[in-house]
Amino acid sequence: MNSYIIRTARPDEAAAIATLIMEAMNHDCCQWFAGPDHTLDDFHGLMTELVMRTDSQYSYLNTQVAIVAHEVVGVCVAYDGARLHELRQAFIDGARQSFGMDHSGMDDETSAGEYYIDCLCVAAPYRKQGIATALIKAVIKKASSLGIPSVGLLVDSGNPKAEHLYTQIGFRYLDDNVWGGHPMRHLVIPW
Repeated sequence: MNSYIIRTARPDEAAAIATLIMEAMNHDCCQWFAGPDHTLDDFHGLMTELVMRTDSQYSYLNTQVAIVAHEVVGVCVAYDGARLHELRQAFIDGARQSFGMDHSGMDDETSAGEYYIDCLCVAAPYRKQGIATALIKAVIKKASSLGIPSVGLLVDSGNPKAEHLYTQIGFRYLDDNVWGGHPMRHLVIPW
């Protein structure tokens, strides 16, 4: 078992954070966002830029990281759902500039009153050590300190292991959703 710390991310960790965000999104989804004329490396470049920004949903300011021996081994990107459109604009503009892709018609995956967990990923060698749970608990604590009444997330309907993790922490099913063409389950934890 590795010893780890959980803290807010730093801009100099952007490339490592982008790699884990892409794993959480899954590479097929990342390729879809980049379009047929661009590579996953191109998409990684955009995501790295977005992590370094302060006005992006993927900003280091919205990211809790797990650190083992000075290495980012886990990330949890979360933000106030009321700010979704404002924070998403950097991604929309970046995809348009970098790939010529217009993603402005994306469905909303969150809303006001919810602190939204956008991405959660722990690198494979560090899984099953409590890191994902610790990251989620750090996000719940942050949402509570901001006075946001619930934390929510979408979990792929075909990923019962992830849903089990969330329900063990206290998340409960709210409703069905679709995001990126995938059937999803919307889970929340209120207090």
